[in-house]
Amino acid sequence: MINEFKSFIAKGNVMDMAVGIIIGAAFTAIVSSLVGDLINPIIGLIIGGIDFSGMYLVLSGEVAPGTSLAAAREAGAAIFAYGAFIMAVINFLIIAFVVFMLVKMVNRVKDAAIAKEAPVATAPKGPTQEELLADIRDLLKART
Repeated sequence: MINEFKSFIAKGNVMDMAVGIIIGAAFTAIVSSLVGDLINPIIGLIIGGIDFSGMYLVLSGEVAPGTSLAAAREAGAAIFAYGAFIMAVINFLIIAFVVFMLVKMVNRVKDAAIAKEAPVATAPKGPTQEELLADIRDLLKART
């Protein structure tokens, strides 16, 4: 059983998957910082300084007006945190776009590498102008 486990771990697919998960975790931290520290403030400026993440509705319970989302949750009130959901959707869209651009760039680099490796197929050359004229001359002579 140990030998079977060793052969399973040694397979390329498992190692590729492990590397992908580790890089994905690191990439998530970078993209989260990009979204939270750079893009969200720009969105806040565009929409008038509104921070969606703290917006909520109280469904039941006693919460004083102006209470933060964290304080409302701590007070045990049933809340509808629509702002956090809006921010999660915005983060998802930005992350999906960044991943799309990354995959597009990697595919472009891969295609360029494949194009360098592939031999350039040359089209067969046709007859020259002189050869065509000679053929026409010979055909005309054969008719007469």
